[in-house]
Amino acid sequence: MQKPSKDTGSGDRTVASLGEFGTIDAVTSGRSQPESTVVGPGDDAAVVTAPDGRVVATTDVMVQGVHFRLDWSQPEHVGRKSVAVNLADVVAMGARPSSVLVGLACPGTTDISTVTELADGMWAEAARAGIGLAGGDMVSADQVVISVTALGDLQGRAPVLRSGAREGDVLAMCGRLGWAAGGLAVLGRGFRSPVGVVNAHRYPEPPYTEGAAAAEAGATSMIDVSDGLLADVEHLATSSGVGFDILTQNLRVDDRLAEVASALGADPLHWVLTGGEDHALVATFPGEGSVPQGWTRIGSVVPAGSGSTPVTVDGSPYTGGDGGWQHWR
Repeated sequence: MQKPSKDTGSGDRTVASLGEFGTIDAVTSGRSQPESTVVGPGDDAAVVTAPDGRVVATTDVMVQGVHFRLDWSQPEHVGRKSVAVNLADVVAMGARPSSVLVGLACPGTTDISTVTELADGMWAEAARAGIGLAGGDMVSADQVVISVTALGDLQGRAPVLRSGAREGDVLAMCGRLGWAAGGLAVLGRGFRSPVGVVNAHRYPEPPYTEGAAAAEAGATSMIDVSDGLLADVEHLATSSGVGFDILTQNLRVDDRLAEVASALGADPLHWVLTGGEDHALVATFPGEGSVPQGWTRIGSVVPAGSGSTPVTVDGSPYTGGDGGWQHWR
């Protein structure tokens, strides 16, 4: 994999030359914290508030060459993405994000500017969700690996699980679908534009406030779309013991996305149905009237069938290819 020149360590300021604590100071000094962070970076551990008495916690790992490429994305993009994919899991539980912890592994030859730009992206994405980086760790490795732990506050509500969907519920989504897959296809062909589509692959934009809104509206189950709409709705189906039917007439394909697909000889609906990494939210609600404003109904919960898949598209199994991403496959 091609690496950018600034990651070669040819400059005078590398991670190795600054050392662990100098690098930590470079990415934490001058940063402000929200009131929910009682003790931030610099001590043995962070201290954050937990007003609800329960904490939603999740962690995710991003590996260079698997989840991102530094010849396709700027370090700031990667930093944003590493935080966003974790916070999407928090909001998919119906929680409000409260803080994140970051683990970073990288070669000692990594230029310090790469690390500070990664941190800039992390802090920027955390700020977009109204939180801060409470702490973390740095170690040496042969390639860049980022591990983020995100915490969330349920604000007195019950968590929205994958297992609560019931026959007769409606399926709705909030966010965008297919854009990250479109951006990946563009980059895979050696292009860097249109920037709007390419950036959708570089860093997602989860609807951070909508998880809590769905929970308040009575959502019976919820998940964020990380592996693909069909794949992730199948997780809801398996956990809830039901089936789903997705209506393609309700799935909006943006004109810009359709133009890109046409230029590449691709099917934009396939991107919408199977493309992962957009981190839109998909949830079930007990009736049409309970779907919050800003959400779009895209299907229904039906009885669990005996066919090859618990998720159908317009009443039939999807025959357009794999339903989404699976590690190690």
